[in-house]
Amino acid sequence: MNKEELLRLEAYLKEKLHPGLRLLPRDKANDSAEVYLGAEFLAVVYKDEEEGETSYQFMMTVLKEDIMGG
Repeated sequence: MNKEELLRLEAYLKEKLHPGLRLLPRDKANDSAEVYLGAEFLAVVYKDEEEGETSYQFMMTVLKEDIMGG
């Protein structure tokens, strides 16, 4: 993803989810970005281009330990 694309996607996610979200490019992958809220890593957004259509997948993993408090 180029810088303009990241900024547009970040603006969309801020509007829909939380104004504190930030997207940062990944070091070795140009088809995805990391999503942070403050300093906390939340998810990865993947770009998918298929049959002339572009979409983005927000993939967030929640560990059982995180929701069970320990």
